[in-house]
Order: sequence, then C-alpha cells, then structure tokens
Amino acid sequence: MEKPTIKAKKRLLLFLFCSMCGYLLLTGRLAFIELFRAEELQELAYEQQTRDRLITPKRGAILDRNGAGIALTETVNAVSVIPVQVKEKEKTAQFLAEMLDLEYTAVLEKIEQRVALVRIKTKVDTETAAAIRRANYAGVEVDEDVRRIYPYTSMAAQVIGFVGKDNQGIIGLEAKYDRLLEGERGKILTLTDSRGNEVDSEQERIPPVDGKNLVTTMDVVMQQYAEQTIAKAVETKGAKRGIVIILNPQNGEIYAMANYPSFDLNEPFTIQDEAPAAKWDSFSEQEKNEYLNKMWRNTAINDTYEPGSTFKIVTSSAGLEEGVVTPESSFFCRGFYVAGDRQIKCWRYPRTHGAESFVQGVQNSCNPVFMEVGERLGAETFLEYMKKFGFMEKTGIDLAGEATGIIHKAENVGPVELATMSFGQSFQITPLQLLRAASAIVNGGYLITPHFAKGLADENGRLTEEFTYETGEQVISKETSETMKTILESVVSEGTGSKAYIPGYRIGGKTATSEKLPRRSGKYIASFLSFAPAENPQVMALVLIDEPQGVYYGGTVAGPVMQELLRNILPYLGIEAKYDAKEAEEAAELKTIVPDLRGMTLNEGKNALFQAGLSAEAEAEGETITGQTPPAGECVNKGTKVLLRME
Repeated sequence: MEKPTIKAKKRLLLFLFCSMCGYLLLTGRLAFIELFRAEELQELAYEQQTRDRLITPKRGAILDRNGAGIALTETVNAVSVIPVQVKEKEKTAQFLAEMLDLEYTAVLEKIEQRVALVRIKTKVDTETAAAIRRANYAGVEVDEDVRRIYPYTSMAAQVIGFVGKDNQGIIGLEAKYDRLLEGERGKILTLTDSRGNEVDSEQERIPPVDGKNLVTTMDVVMQQYAEQTIAKAVETKGAKRGIVIILNPQNGEIYAMANYPSFDLNEPFTIQDEAPAAKWDSFSEQEKNEYLNKMWRNTAINDTYEPGSTFKIVTSSAGLEEGVVTPESSFFCRGFYVAGDRQIKCWRYPRTHGAESFVQGVQNSCNPVFMEVGERLGAETFLEYMKKFGFMEKTGIDLAGEATGIIHKAENVGPVELATMSFGQSFQITPLQLLRAASAIVNGGYLITPHFAKGLADENGRLTEEFTYETGEQVISKETSETMKTILESVVSEGTGSKAYIPGYRIGGKTATSEKLPRRSGKYIASFLSFAPAENPQVMALVLIDEPQGVYYGGTVAGPVMQELLRNILPYLGIEAKYDAKEAEEAAELKTIVPDLRGMTLNEGKNALFQAGLSAEAEAEGETITGQTPPAGECVNKGTKVLLRME
C-alpha cells in the first residue's frame, strides 16, 4: 500500500479541523436555541399552527366633571370569513352582501383571497350579527366588536375629537389620551393544519383589556350654554365664526370650549358647510382633506390673532408692577399719540377723552394712555413681561396642535411697534394664551396650566387617579393683582364693558375690537374677556366673534353675549348674587321660577317656559320631556335657557 503524501495528510487534517469547527458551531447553535430562543420559537410555531381572530377592547369612556358620558363605547360585532372553509363562495358572498349592505363583487373578492382570515365588515349591529350566525354558513365567523358613540353629537367636537376605523384617536382628547383609552386587543385562537383547516374544535380565548375611563374638567351644562350662546351670536351678526372659552382662573380647569360652526362627531367625515357639501364628489382628495381639516380645527388653540384692547390688561399690570403708573396717575387724550415719527389715533378720534386718570383710561380703553405706559416701560421691559405672561410659549394644554404667539424680536421693536403692541396690535397670540395671562392677573399673579384631563375613573365613574398640574411662577405681586381686579370691575360697572353688567354680581372684564389684516379691509374681531366674582374670581370667560357684520365693536357685539353667558353659568356654579337696595329691586323684576316640565310634549314645555319668561333647548329628539336643567322650582333670571331631555 502506497504511503500517503504529506500534501494528502495536510488536506486530511484541514478537513478534520473544518469538520470539528462545524460540529462545534452546530453544537453551540443548538445550545443557544435551546437555552435562549426555545420559548420564542415555540411561540412562533404555535402561531403557525393556529389562526387568531382579534377581539377589539372596549375603549375607555370620556366623562365630564360630573360623570356624564361624552364619549362612550357600545358593543357591536364584526363579520369575518375563513376562505379555506367556505364551500359555496358565490352564495356566501351574495348572502353577506345583502345582509351587510355591501357590493357583491367586493365581498366575493375578499372571500377568494388566499389568506387565513379576512374581515368583511366591522361595527355590525347585534340584530344583523345574530341573523348571520343563525344562517350558519361555513367559514363565516361573527366576533364581538365595539363602536364609539358620542351622545351629544356635535358638542365640543373639536375638543373631544373622534376615532378612526381602527378605534384609534384622530384629534382632540381622543388622540391626546389614546394610550390610556384604547386598551389591549384580545384573541380567539384556533388550532389548524398547514392548509388552514381546523384540527380541534376547541378554541382558546385571550380576553381583551379594556381602556381606562378619562374624567375631564368639562361641564356638559356649561358647554351647552356656551355653544348655544355663541351659535346665536354668530348667526345673528352674520359672522364668520365664534369662540367661547370658560375656565377656572385659580387652577386652569377648562369648563367649556366652544367653536362655532362645529361638526357631528358621529359623522366626522360629513362636511357641514352646505356650499362645498353640494359639490363634494367633484373635489380631489387633497381638497376634501383641506375642508375636513378646516372643519375639525380648534381655533381656540390652533390659530393666532391680534387681541386688541383685551391685551391692555397686560400693559396695565406691567405698568403697575414696575411703578411707572398708579391708579391715580394723570393722562390727557388728544385723540392721538405721537410715537416716533407717526401719529397713532385713539379709537375715539376725532373726539377725545381729554383729562383722565389711569383708572378712567382703562375704563375708556383709551389708546394714548396705554401707549404712554408702554413708552414708560420701554421695549426691553415690555417684552420681558410678554415673556413672563407666557406669550412666547405654549400654554401646555392637553390638546395637540397648539400654536404659540408671534411676537416681535427685541431688535425690531421701535417706538411705533412698542406703541401698537401696548394696545394689542402688531403681534399675534392664541385666545387661550390671553386667558392664561388674564388668569394670572386676577388670581394673585400665578401662571396656570389650562387643561381638560382631571383623572382616571373606575366603571362607576369614581376617580381612581387624579392628575396634578404645577402652578407656574408668580409674574406679578398680589398687590398688583388686587388693584387690577378693582380696576377691571369698574370697566364693567362704569366703563366700556357695561353691557356685561348683571345686578347683584361683581364682574370684571375688558372689551376689544381688533382690526384684522390687511388693515382697512373692513374685517374685525369683537371680543370680551370677563371674570367673576371680581373679589375672588372662580370663573373666567372669553367671547370672540370673528367678522361680525354691521356694528362690530367689542362692547356692543360681544358684551351682551357675555352677559347672557354669565346669567346662565354664575347661578349654575352656585355663585350667589349679592344685591344692594337698588339692585335687589332690579333683580326682583328679572327673576322667575322654573316650572316642572316633565311629562309634557316639547311644544307644551316651550309654551310653559315662554309664560315664565324662559326659553328652551332640546338635547335630543323625542316625544316627551323626561328631564330638565335647571330643575323645577329653581329661581333663575328671566331669559335663562332651560335644557330639555327628551325620550
């Protein structure tokens, strides 16, 4: 036998070495899989051997501060098909198309797909689902599903938001708190062979985890009052839109945020504007999206505007805090003020206010007074206070898409810019930014965080977790705050805000009439900011009416709207009127007792309310009145709107 060569021995050794390495690698891989991936691969194998049907969890409810459901979930069904098990595809498709009101060809296409499971339709009502079950078609499965409903339809639509087909929040609170509300999906698992046929009739059910219930600071009654009041104002004045925001200036809780026009949360993709709705089918997808986004837009936080004279409360506070002015300081209005090389008119020009104190200047909303205060402060200090009051940052509200102020940079603020900024022009802020600053001015000087979420609740609506919000820095002293409350109360009792005066209530406020850009376009925003009781503010509101037709002054247009709003919400909040002798006499003539309307028809109820000097608003369709707010026997102001529940 021939002796192997050295070359052959080397090849043999190399082969043995490679074999040994390969063996070690395979052994190591086997050990790795057994020790570290066994559980994972076992789960993957189980998934291959099973078919799972997802169970949608019950989305958590959104409740108002009193436990009223403003976004709820009802149980419905979903219809699916296991294509491999369908015996008569055409017949099955025809049946499902008829039962579910779908196109036959679309259903047949789904049934003919080579997939383990295909969803035919979700959100199927219980009665239809039961009929499909009884038909017992092979391969057709009916599973539990859920549907989001909004009992108050269009109420606070831009705030609450809505969900998409997958029950995921799209806008508003539904989107902001989606992770808390959505819950976790469950599964129904069925053991199958490689072709998808059932091996075992037994099924494993992994139940879904329901979402958490969100309690908000919103108050359904105040929200409805706000929406009815602003809707009437916008329609009466032929305005473009309107906003009402009501909050607690002490802690930032928002009771109401109304945008008009609104939309139906149960039909969020149905355009509400009649003009584009008539030619909706001719629009491109981009045009449709633009219209929808405009309809869904929450202008109270998403858009900025020039605040006009309501901003004068900030200039006043800064001037008092810095000591450049006192309530007794003297001014003289010539109908204009010269800033730099420009003559800037008072709103009263060519008439003048003449000699006036600082308090009278605020009552008269005299532009020259504020331009002089702004000049005394100087651009640097003025901008510092704008920053302190939060106009250069977001308020921190728990809604997406909040805008921030558009403010001049310091190097661009000359005498003219400073003068116009002092009375609320040449910069832009959001309505909510203004309310946040105003809250600090009347609550002792502290910035608040405006918010809607109060906490989480159990299935009975009881709070299980309460959210906390930090109090911001103190931007003005308590002394300045007290002075401002007194001055702003006099604006309503003696000045331009008199249209919001209500006997027995100490109300503070400020009017504004801001000219929109471009100037001299004839377009204005009329607004009114108010708070009560003036000595210890528990509620603050802002009314904003965009492009009113005809008379457009804030005091004239927005003042009566604010008065109507406060007439309703102050008694509702339990804030009692305190009359002097004259006011008591005036108030007695304005009071009436709410009649008991339960059991009446809508027309009978409206007639009874008319006789009592009241008006009505039905919350839903129905034949009989089953409830009312305010309740029967309560003493209210004449003109109060009674909310009726119908069945």
